Amino acid sequence: MAFTQPQLDAIERALARGERVVQYADRRVEYRSVDELIRLRDTIKRDLAAQNGQQGSRMVRLYHGGKGI
Repeated sequence: MAFTQPQLDAIERALARGERVVQYADRRVEYRSVDELIRLRDTIKRDLAAQNGQQGSRMVRLYHGGKGI
């Protein structure tokens, strides 16, 4: 499914208010938990990035097993 920026904006507004209900245009959706809403937000962000030809963000973890300096 192709998501839109207004849908992402509606989800981010609901998260900012701590709500589980999102209203977009003529639709109203109540999610089971805030965690589910966060997962949806992340999915939409990845989808929008793919639509725009962008790669997802990368995470680099550095680990040092020595004693330090």
